[in-house]
Amino acid sequence: QVQLVESGGGLVQAGGSLRLSCAASGSIFRINAMGWYRQALGKERELVAASTTPGSTNYADSVKGRFTISRDNAKSTVYLQMNSLKPEETAVYYCKVDSQDGMWRRSSVWGQGTQVTVSS
Repeated sequence: QVQLVESGGGLVQAGGSLRLSCAASGSIFRINAMGWYRQALGKERELVAASTTPGSTNYADSVKGRFTISRDNAKSTVYLQMNSLKPEETAVYYCKVDSQDGMWRRSSVWGQGTQVTVSS
């Protein structure tokens, strides 16, 4: 019922920037949390940044000071601004939304993932 559409991935040189977007739609009454995760080849999926309702954010230590998560509540959209990208941050980036519908039923949905490649 809940669908996520991710965009913004691509190829960028080391030190460059990208902004990822994730728009949620469907049976959503309240969004409890939106976040970004990434999974590099041969590695576990890890939390990059998360935003909860009411406003609270947390980041992986490795991205603090370089990445910024933000939300547009009216559009049910979360963004991830990534600056000073490093080659080791090449990964598939996934959006995740935790929400509740009008019947107070909880949902946790992952986006399809978007590839971010940082060249050296």
